[in-house]
Amino acid sequence: MNVTVIATESLSKRFPRVTALDRLSVDIAPGVTGLVGANGAGKSTLIKILLGLSPATEGRASVLGLDVATEGSAIREQVGYMPEHDCLPPDVSATEFVVHMARMSGLPPTAARERTADTLRHVGLYEERYRPMGGYSTGMKQRVKLAQALVHDPRLVFLDEPTNGLDPVGRDEMLGLIRRVHTDFGISVLVTSHLLGELERTCDHVVVIDGGTLLRSSSTSDFTKATASLAVEVTDTDRHPDGTAALYAALTAAGLTVRGPGGQGPGGQGPGGQEALGAAPGAGHLLLVDVTGDDTYDTVRDTVAELGLGLVRMEQRRHRIAEVFRSDAPTSPRGDRDVA
Repeated sequence: MNVTVIATESLSKRFPRVTALDRLSVDIAPGVTGLVGANGAGKSTLIKILLGLSPATEGRASVLGLDVATEGSAIREQVGYMPEHDCLPPDVSATEFVVHMARMSGLPPTAARERTADTLRHVGLYEERYRPMGGYSTGMKQRVKLAQALVHDPRLVFLDEPTNGLDPVGRDEMLGLIRRVHTDFGISVLVTSHLLGELERTCDHVVVIDGGTLLRSSSTSDFTKATASLAVEVTDTDRHPDGTAALYAALTAAGLTVRGPGGQGPGGQGPGGQEALGAAPGAGHLLLVDVTGDDTYDTVRDTVAELGLGLVRMEQRRHRIAEVFRSDAPTSPRGDRDVA
């Protein structure tokens, strides 16, 4: 029995002046998988290859057991695709558009209309289904794109940056819909994003790529465990004019791993003296403490109290995607870099 929905082996895609994918080898199992990487990391290129729309320069890939190089048409019959960019005709209603896409996927007219109504209801657009899409909000347009990817009941869907342009509430609603695609209908999902945090909340598995190279592929629970840290901000006092430095020294003495936002000491400065990614105003007062267990929180709280410092905030934090792409991360034999 095939336990993977996607498999790539030494997959590369080179253009005259850039390498979009570089010997990418990864297996993706059924479920909800997040493909995360900064813009230009090779995510969209990979999807085009997996859909059989763009040939690889070298290497092999399969989707649902089908070879992308020779069976692209069969793959597209069983896969749904939600593109990143706005591609909806403004003068057409959601119902007309999704019915058309269902018919293009081979459904007969009656079945196409029934499936369209069901799918638009699922994505929350049933009441607005007859309105021209030109008057839709960004969130509504994203839901239409999701609906057309699902209407023909695929075994797998590719969702390319589905939360782009959405406000926080819209993002949460879209992530909830994506999760239900698998839990309610059993459809596997490959969802791309440049935001690691939202994928951690939605996916069973996370694949991280940068410059077309695999950095890490692991379950979300393992990934979250590896990247959990505690953001701690304190105020200075007469007793400790530099409260952050005092706390840094005390927590380090207590055996905890402590760093600033840029991975350095308490100054929070990254290379070249620039403020590190993820640092808020006044980031020089922010420390990141690796969480080794529940006692980490008690140690931080007690140390702050013993030093007589004011605690501004203490919150769990996930690494930003740019922090995962560290050039000094150790490399495994498969070529993926571990995330500390």
